Order: sequence, then C-alpha cells, then structure tokens
Amino acid sequence: MSFRNIRAVARREWNAYFNSPIAYVFLVIFLALAAFFTFFIDRFYEFGQADLRRFFGWHPWLYLVLVPAAAMRLWAEERRSGTIELLLTLPMTPLEALLGKFFAAWGFLALALLLTFVTPLTAFYLGHPDPGVVALGYLGSVLLSGAYLAIGLFTSALTRNQVISFILAVVIGLFLILAGYPPVTDFVARFAPQSVVEGVAAFSFLTHFDNLQRGVLDARDLVYFASVMAFMLFATQEALRGRAAR
Repeated sequence: MSFRNIRAVARREWNAYFNSPIAYVFLVIFLALAAFFTFFIDRFYEFGQADLRRFFGWHPWLYLVLVPAAAMRLWAEERRSGTIELLLTLPMTPLEALLGKFFAAWGFLALALLLTFVTPLTAFYLGHPDPGVVALGYLGSVLLSGAYLAIGLFTSALTRNQVISFILAVVIGLFLILAGYPPVTDFVARFAPQSVVEGVAAFSFLTHFDNLQRGVLDARDLVYFASVMAFMLFATQEALRGRAAR
C-alpha cells in the first residue's frame, strides 16, 4: 500500500470540497443546527449547569442526515460521470483510493466539529466543566462521524444515484441508532431476557457514544467504532473490486 497514492487522492478530494460551495454550505448548516439545538431547543443557558452533554447528545442525530449528505457524492458521482473507471485503472489499488477519500472526508468532518469551539468556550466561561470529559466527548464525536462516513462511502459505492446512496446510508445509520434507543430497548425488554436487550444495545451508536460523552474511556467503545469503520471500508473495497473486475 502506497501512502503517496493515499495522500494524492486525499488532497484531490479535499480540494474538491473547497472548490465548490459544498463545504461552506455544509459547515454553515452543521454549525447553525448544532447551536440551535444546544442553545434554543435544550435551553443551555437556562439549565444552570456547565455541562456539554446536551451539545454532544444531538450529534448522532445531526450526523445521521448531514454525514450521508456529505458522503453520497464520493463514489456515486465518480460512477455517474464515468471517472471511476479512470481512477481504478491508475497505478493504485482500490483500497488506496478508498482510504484517500475516507481520510479527506473525515478530516473535513473533524474541521466542522472543531469549528464548534465556541460552545465549550461558553461552558468554561459559565462554569468549570471537566476538560477530560469535554475531550472525550469530542473524541467520541469524531469516531461517530467516521463510522457514519464509512457507511456513506459503502452506500455511495453501490449506486451512481446520490439520492439512493443518501437514503441507504440514513436507513443503516438509523438502525444503528435505534438499536440502543431507550424506547426500543424498553420494548425489547418486554419479551426478551436482559442478555438479549444488552446484545441488541451493544450494536448501537448511542450505547458507545454515550459512554464517551459521559467521560468514560472504555476500550470496548473504541474497538466498536474502529470495527464499524473497518467493516464498512472492507465492504466498500469489495464493491469497488467488483466494479473494477467488470
């Protein structure tokens, strides 16, 4: 595997974001929605506690829609325009092209998250939140966005239609949220033993993200997000190899 090829693809994708209005529209929408839900829906100022859990608590739902929207073009556009054949015939492997796109998009999502620095600054101005908890919340959010992105890359590689890619990614992401959503787990608990409920919840983004945003660093949560990304990237690679073999 050539890191030079990965870096070249990543640079190409990064420039593609900022050479069009896509990046700026995404950043404005993400920052506006994050601020709106935190300060107006959850009434951050009225709660009387410098706690960022209300800020991080919205991220799984924001990413559910916004990350597939950012990822849907990554392979679908290549297939629609026919440039995927050119890309896959260059002296690089599908994995190198895939990782280049993934790291460029993940870096862009991390930039969007970094620009929310005003919210933690506000919390530190109003009170004394635990910096370690805040740092783990941001780590969890970065990992969560990477997991959503890997799903979006997979669905984008399956079709040339960006709308279909978006819908598929949202459906998969919604399943991985609802598996640990309290109303769902409560419903499952009515007719299944606790071990089954815990098994279902273990597949959920919410279960593992909630631990991190509460300041609990558990290797199992890190392994979970890494496993989701690795599995979805592997599935994407196989889809691309099938495409290249045609």
